[in-house]
Amino acid sequence: MFKKLRLVTKRLLLRDYEMSDKKVTRELLDDLDVTRFLSVVPHPYTESDADEFLKMTLKNREKKPREEYNLVVTDKETNEFLGAVGISSINELDKSATMGYWLGKRHWRNSYMTEVVLEIIRFAFEELKLRRINISAAVENDASNALIKKVGFVYEGTRKQYMTARSTGKIHDANIYGMLKSDWKS
Repeated sequence: MFKKLRLVTKRLLLRDYEMSDKKVTRELLDDLDVTRFLSVVPHPYTESDADEFLKMTLKNREKKPREEYNLVVTDKETNEFLGAVGISSINELDKSATMGYWLGKRHWRNSYMTEVVLEIIRFAFEELKLRRINISAAVENDASNALIKKVGFVYEGTRKQYMTARSTGKIHDANIYGMLKSDWKS
């Protein structure tokens, strides 16, 4: 049995997914505005898609050590499901991982994701003992690029035709960013 992960910020709770999150996950991800820059989320996002994702997530969290963390973002007071954040491609040798996130459209422009990303950075460096976090964003995704820079990631270049948004089939150039633990500490 695994220990359930719970991270708390001023307004939010980040926790492991449960099967009971399927309905709201499907509802929030069945919005093309939310998924248009995500490489792994199809549109429409069906109940079957949500079921498959949750089964994979629940199975992956049993691994020791974990290779990824997929966490639900909820409002700490109301317990409302707002979105999700993940750390994937955890490489124990390199002490690196990749971060990704999404937020339901009705929750945009509340600085929730800034709070989430700052907590995940802390968790990755302090608890997972990583030395590097990678993140990318489609060049056209102004909000994500602004957030990534705001929290301290360093722009490392643009990869041409780097990602395909599964929801639209559109190929995007992506801005690549990184953060080192040594830079975060300072």
